[in-house]
Amino acid sequence: MSHNIILLVEDNPNDAKLTVHALEKSNLVNEIVVARDGAEALDYLFGTGAYEGRDTSVMPMIVLLDLKLPRVDGFEVLQRLRSEERTRFLPIVVLTSSREERDIIESYSLGVNSYVCKPVDFSGFMDAARQLGLYWLLLNESPVARN
Repeated sequence: MSHNIILLVEDNPNDAKLTVHALEKSNLVNEIVVARDGAEALDYLFGTGAYEGRDTSVMPMIVLLDLKLPRVDGFEVLQRLRSEERTRFLPIVVLTSSREERDIIESYSLGVNSYVCKPVDFSGFMDAARQLGLYWLLLNESPVARN
């Protein structure tokens, strides 16, 4: 059975709600897990903390990662995921409002698959989230084994 799970790591409740809404409208995913900060995302992926005992053989098909996060920022999350064998090839898309060149360069140097700036207006945001889902869940060939 395929587990079409997206892990959305986003501390802004409005952006999280918009992204979830756009992805649900595309009917591509079974489940969207929202982590409110980097520490919660790492707990989810590695089955620690509040997610102790979670079946970590079931991984999301993609992680949508904001950079500016409380507790553990997006760069730290990215670094940790790329340094661990079981998450090294997990598709990660930075979805952020930062257009700063140093953030873009740092993200790619840490191994992000794609860097997307959040559109400011609602319809642009919805469209971007829908297109991200279509590309990463339907078109992208991933080296990660699918269940």
